Amino acid sequence: MYSVLLVIIYVAFISLGLPDSLLGAGWPEIHVDIGAPLSYAGIITMLISVFTIISSLLCSKIISKIGSGLYTAISVALTALAMIGFSFANSFWILVVLTVPYGLGAGGVDATLNNFVALHYKSRHMSWLHCFWGVGAMISPYIMGYSIGTTAGWHGGYRIVGLIQVVLAVALFISLPLWKKVDVKVERTETVKNENLTLKQIFSIKGVLVWLMGFFCYCALEQTMMLWSGTYFAQYKLIDSGKAAFYSSFVFIGITAGRLVSGFVAEKLGDKRLIRIGYSVILAGLVLVAIPVKSVIPSVIGFTVAGVGCAPVYPSIIHATPDNFGREKSQAIIGVQMAFAYTGITLMPPLFGLIAQNVNVGFLPLYVFAFTALLIVCCEVYYAKKAKNVY
Repeated sequence: MYSVLLVIIYVAFISLGLPDSLLGAGWPEIHVDIGAPLSYAGIITMLISVFTIISSLLCSKIISKIGSGLYTAISVALTALAMIGFSFANSFWILVVLTVPYGLGAGGVDATLNNFVALHYKSRHMSWLHCFWGVGAMISPYIMGYSIGTTAGWHGGYRIVGLIQVVLAVALFISLPLWKKVDVKVERTETVKNENLTLKQIFSIKGVLVWLMGFFCYCALEQTMMLWSGTYFAQYKLIDSGKAAFYSSFVFIGITAGRLVSGFVAEKLGDKRLIRIGYSVILAGLVLVAIPVKSVIPSVIGFTVAGVGCAPVYPSIIHATPDNFGREKSQAIIGVQMAFAYTGITLMPPLFGLIAQNVNVGFLPLYVFAFTALLIVCCEVYYAKKAKNVY
């Protein structure tokens, strides 16, 4: 029962990753076809993030009424609706409208499954869960590239992903009895019941705010590297855009491969040790990136190493939440964590964009280093106070 449901959850996280890199891969064709400026991709992504944050904040209340399984199924169905809608869109404003089901669906899947796995499965599964997200995000550019090369065009890429999401939504609705059996089994053995907390109550819990700020910093540094490493290679290392795009993928490869590997050692090392190893490796990678040489090799290796360092941090922070603050409070807190995550993802990379445009893109390692340092401060302050029973 647990194994079958776990497979479904893994597949659901692949589906969460599928749309994430689809827009970026298809936008060069999309914006020309619908007559939108190139920069309007940023409007789409920011609106998706806004509705994802809203969904994350509401998930605890909704789950308390309808359950994790049904909410996940509905969320995937919303994402499927958005993808199918994108596949028929012929104007920018239709895409804007479709960011509503897209964001609400993505936030629901993300917050719900993260908490469900944190509560019901061992830490290795959290690492592998996010590895499967990476698999989905790596596959979708190839789907889009294939479709653009056919008569279906970019619409076909969204249609393929939309149909995959429809199949998954159907599978999730069929699997609802499994979710209920798992919940019943846990309630009988551990008496776990999610508390429906307000934001004021969540922030009043000792240690929550510093933990959330650490998560914000991590998501800011990860997304900034993923978004701007290609520009760093092209404009600072002065290589052609094709090679720059190729080298930028090494951040993502490092994250995905690192999460696959960290899953095998997660239970032995534990969440705290994995987080500390992670940010230590990120720092080592950034030192390599910042080496002032003409050769691009140290930077390529450095971004890959930094990606590997990123790998265990996100899943370990989430998996540690029930132990840090109580299993009954975890769904409400993880929902807010997802909101902090998407706020960091939405705001901090564009802030570096202003620095790159008006100062120098060469400040990328220093910018990422600053958020890594803040992440370390937040985590170590939390651990120190918890050790003294302040939290």
